[in-house]
Amino acid sequence: MDAFRECVLRVVRSVPAGRVVTYGQVALLAGRPGAARAVGAVLRGLRTADGDVPWQRVVNASGGLSTYKVGHGELQAALLRAEGVPLPHGKVPLPRWQWWPDDDLAGVTPAPARQPT
Repeated sequence: MDAFRECVLRVVRSVPAGRVVTYGQVALLAGRPGAARAVGAVLRGLRTADGDVPWQRVVNASGGLSTYKVGHGELQAALLRAEGVPLPHGKVPLPRWQWWPDDDLAGVTPAPARQPT
């Protein structure tokens, strides 16, 4: 899980402010398509040393905030809004705010085809 964890953290660190990715998208970009729950587990296990990981930029497949389940939904919403990401009806409009890396992004290999999340 350590190699996967590092890949997840690298992908999440690559997401620019004001943009979001989904758990499934992070799993895909980290080389484990379908491992969205494992991405959630990595993010739930963040340590103090991982303070530079912008976890708030990861949302569920419908643009919703899954962190309400663990008591951090209001914080995530506030952090996203501070970055300029709107949350109409409690969800991020993914067609406008979802981010995909450029092919030349160092350390992150994009999926061969963008699959719906």
